[in-house]
Amino acid sequence: MEQLRTIHPLVGYSGHERGIAVTLAAVALGACVVERHFTLDRRMEGPDHAASLEFKEFQQLITGIREIEQSLGDGRERELSQGEMINRENLAKSLVAARPLKRGTVLQAQDIQVRSPGQGLSPQRYEELLGRTLQRDLATEDFFYPADLQDERVEPRSYQFQRPWGVPVRYHDFQEYQQRVPADLFEFHLSYSDMDLNPADYLSGTYDCGFVVHAPELFAGSRLMDLASPDEAYRQFSLAETQRVIEITRSLKPYFPKTQRPMIVANVGGFSMDVPLPATEKLAYYERFAMSLEQLDLEGVELIPQTMAPFPWHFGGQRYQNLFVQLSEIQEWCTRLNLRMCYDVSHSSLTCNHFGLDFYEFSAGIAPLTAHLHLGDAKGVNGEGLQVGEGSLDFDRLGQLLTTGCPQASFIPEIWQGHKNGGEGFWVALERLEGKF
Repeated sequence: MEQLRTIHPLVGYSGHERGIAVTLAAVALGACVVERHFTLDRRMEGPDHAASLEFKEFQQLITGIREIEQSLGDGRERELSQGEMINRENLAKSLVAARPLKRGTVLQAQDIQVRSPGQGLSPQRYEELLGRTLQRDLATEDFFYPADLQDERVEPRSYQFQRPWGVPVRYHDFQEYQQRVPADLFEFHLSYSDMDLNPADYLSGTYDCGFVVHAPELFAGSRLMDLASPDEAYRQFSLAETQRVIEITRSLKPYFPKTQRPMIVANVGGFSMDVPLPATEKLAYYERFAMSLEQLDLEGVELIPQTMAPFPWHFGGQRYQNLFVQLSEIQEWCTRLNLRMCYDVSHSSLTCNHFGLDFYEFSAGIAPLTAHLHLGDAKGVNGEGLQVGEGSLDFDRLGQLLTTGCPQASFIPEIWQGHKNGGEGFWVALERLEGKF
């Protein structure tokens, strides 16, 4: 094929071999067209039937070609997928402080070590870090971050928005954030291990702000919340864990008297492992979710499903998401079940890109159903949770649409690893969103 390309830039492959391996190899080498014989039955008489593909093999060939085309890319710079970012965080290494360092220290080689995991500044940037003057104090093995290569730190301040706004927190960092930024609300992101903690160990008295709870996606044993599962035992497990989240939310309410009916953001389930669910099966999933809602004691709280991307990443791999992805289904089932939504604009941007939909039409359609917003940028079909301004979304246009469609909906910045370096990613996002929402 390489030799043929010296004659003409467009080269294909016509195969008469059995199987599909050689044809797939030709595609990997750059074949832009392939030709294969097709037959209903290789046992039929004739010179080409034995070397032809039957329906199943032909289907496998097409699937394989499309996967190879995706893996080869288009020659442009590729965005890391969520799964790749998770793997890099867990498996890579970072530059860390070799000893306690004070603000104003001019960094030298003996001040820096390389350690796992990859949550901080990459060792590839070691030379850039040498000679920098620290803008903050570090303890031994604290991570360096890209911000340590800048002359000024981004710090939180009092932001001005036309709607209630807040930041995501965990129990352990709530007090720090609450003292640093005058947010209207805080969204507690629970992990399954947080569900065994006593909130009274982290909160005291009352706070002059509201709160939202984000239910865990993943419970002990790598079990995903799935209130729509066809496995009845699994659905019952998800119901029990969701009820625990509801009880935790009720226990938080006395600390935040401004919040009359706290919202619980949830990824409610409806996953499949290998292929998306056919439309004929989705109805039963929605009906099981509706049954789960009836079985939950939701007194005093509001469960708001989160809009989902078609290919969510979870620890353990990527899955297909089937519920609360498509706008028409969201509108139908919110009306049927008297639900409001958490509109995750990054997730739904990936949805629109995958299905060839207009994101701003989607936003206008879901706005009247929206109680709460997760705001982050996005790109392509895998670029999720990007910093505002680093993806493809027009936040000026989006802000106008949502000001018209859901002016009272609260929001938080939902930025991948925004909590790092004292919440730097959140402060940057809020700076860039100010004046648009």
